[in-house]
Amino acid sequence: MSTAMPFHADTTLLPEVTAAVKTAGVTLRDRHTSHARGVSLDEVVEEIHANDDAVLDVLREPLLRSRPGSRWAEDELAGGALPPGEWWVVDPAEGNINHVHGMEDWAVTATLVRDNHPVLTVVHLPLTGDTYTAVAGGGARLNDHLLKASAKTDLGAALTGTGQARPGEDERTFRRIGDSVTAMLVNGLVVRVSVPATMQLIHVAAGRLDGFWQFSDVRSGLVAGALLVSEAGGTVTDLAGEPWAIGSRDFLAAAPGIHTAALKVLSPIA
Repeated sequence: MSTAMPFHADTTLLPEVTAAVKTAGVTLRDRHTSHARGVSLDEVVEEIHANDDAVLDVLREPLLRSRPGSRWAEDELAGGALPPGEWWVVDPAEGNINHVHGMEDWAVTATLVRDNHPVLTVVHLPLTGDTYTAVAGGGARLNDHLLKASAKTDLGAALTGTGQARPGEDERTFRRIGDSVTAMLVNGLVVRVSVPATMQLIHVAAGRLDGFWQFSDVRSGLVAGALLVSEAGGTVTDLAGEPWAIGSRDFLAAAPGIHTAALKVLSPIA
């Protein structure tokens, strides 16, 4: 299926997808507690899987029904390009680790990827009721308000962020994260190190955060934010400065005015 599908068709699909994601968000909200759940690693992992299963039971069928012939990207921690066609890249509990620890930085996300291009996304924050949406070519929105990336031009004044993409990354990746944080602390203003990626990328799209980078290709954590940031006028590349694609090995989304400076700091580490 071509990425050249009329913009109108994706715009028409957006309300249905938004409704499905919001309904799934109720399930995840009802599972939230203000205290941490699980003490041992096995217990924490069990809670994480239970969240995923509960939300997917509500979300999978409506999304697949909304686009007949679309397929489901099963592994939410997978990276790399997808086969041609339409795929739903979903994180039923983006920030699941925060959810099971009684924190508030988590969401439900669903992104329609067509021939490896994200073309529609919905990110819903059940605790606040806020919903971030974007359709390729149609801008990015928080509820009914258009989003615009930061106008900053001085990296020295920039608030930026990064974080790990998945548990158990290799030691080299962890060292690159640490080196990149040090480098950006030297060259920027403040660095936030947190998870998940989407919860930082919505801030980049809204102009609250000036940039976000990650040494990862985990699709489910990047596709929603990549579309939101690009539709809000931000710049999205890999750490070599090439246009970001789902198969890219790393990621940088930033305000246009600081992107080049951020790339200069980060590319030697990548």
